[in-house]
Amino acid sequence: MRTKSLKKNKINVVTLGCSKNVYDSEVLMGQLKANNKEVVHEEEGNVVVINTCGFIANAKEESVNTILEYVQKKEAGDVDKVFVTGCLSERYKPDLEKEIPNVDEYFGTSDLPNLLKALGADYKHELIGERLTTTPKNYAYLKIAEGCDRPCSFCAIPLMRGKHKSKPIEELVEESAKLAAKGVKELILIAQDLTYYGLDLYKKRNLAELLQALVKVEGIEWIRLHYAFPTGFPMDVLEVMKNEPKICNYIDIPLQHIADPILKSMRRGTTKEKTTKLLQDFRVAVPKMAIRTTLIVGYPGETEEDFKILKNWVAAMRFERLGCFTYSHEENTHAYSLEDDVPEEIKQQRANEIMELQSQISWELNQEKIGKTFKCIVDRKEGNHFVARTEFDSPDVDNEVLIDATKHYVKVGGFVDIEITDASDFDLYGIPSQS
Repeated sequence: MRTKSLKKNKINVVTLGCSKNVYDSEVLMGQLKANNKEVVHEEEGNVVVINTCGFIANAKEESVNTILEYVQKKEAGDVDKVFVTGCLSERYKPDLEKEIPNVDEYFGTSDLPNLLKALGADYKHELIGERLTTTPKNYAYLKIAEGCDRPCSFCAIPLMRGKHKSKPIEELVEESAKLAAKGVKELILIAQDLTYYGLDLYKKRNLAELLQALVKVEGIEWIRLHYAFPTGFPMDVLEVMKNEPKICNYIDIPLQHIADPILKSMRRGTTKEKTTKLLQDFRVAVPKMAIRTTLIVGYPGETEEDFKILKNWVAAMRFERLGCFTYSHEENTHAYSLEDDVPEEIKQQRANEIMELQSQISWELNQEKIGKTFKCIVDRKEGNHFVARTEFDSPDVDNEVLIDATKHYVKVGGFVDIEITDASDFDLYGIPSQS
């Protein structure tokens, strides 16, 4: 049996869920490093911190399975301590403590000082923007706000993240400058809702002003917008996008559905007509914009007619990027009082139909790129390919540009002009431009 006391404490942070969780893990790791703790991300360590996701059924299952996996390692003597933080822990702490008591301690989403204390570290307020980034060195997430004030019926995020709270512009500029100094060239702005940014601090929607401040940060070349809510979208953002070359012609705007009865039940505060007009306004203001959206199928009461309206609308709108999820019936949400009446196989079938349709749209749009040259950022080398992205593509969720590494060399982390030579439904293939 090994002697535990001889083992130096190496803290392994395991991240599950979305980019907001990635950001939170990076802040935690930055704090630990500032306390002279040895910290790693998803590697071997004898103290484990699991940053969980509690958004929908699949994510919760993955989080619980990961906790159980590390508890077994603890019981086997392979790790000494297991701590759990994040959304699942925020939402289900009493249940988890009862069901998985062998975890040393559970923490919520706003418990960072207490978590640090449990890890033998102090929370350092002066560390604005100090993070240990876990993404490739050329891009980083910038969380501009926490929480959400929207009343969407299906969503448990306000339960786990609390009310919307914007970060001051000066703080975000300082954080961005520190990231740029480390070699970050692309900022991906995230929040539960970007369009609400500033309402609490500045008494107005202030995303445009934030963008104008961020474009002045030296070293940052691309700024990308994620998770913009459609209702009350600040249209002055489009003007900044059009006039500022650093703002990518890209927006992630989760629309969830389009049939009016479903939008009403979802409490989205909009209609098919208003949403369609908003997207048309986007296209007029920034003609080159790539629009990414996400949809939910199988919501309670979704009829064949509702689904048909959604499918026809997806065909008409021709989104550059689209993801589709099946509805997950979540406790303590407004929709939980409704009957989850769409059978699982129908939900899945509808999601597959939407994604098949999108696959065809994406293939057609990608064919139009063949022969054109795009400025790309190179994220990594994988096997025999360098993997890059255009400004119209976000990491992990969108198209990638593959460059044959046996024939061409490009610098990982840098920008390069790539001529597109071929395209599939979700990938582009290219060679470095000779110009």
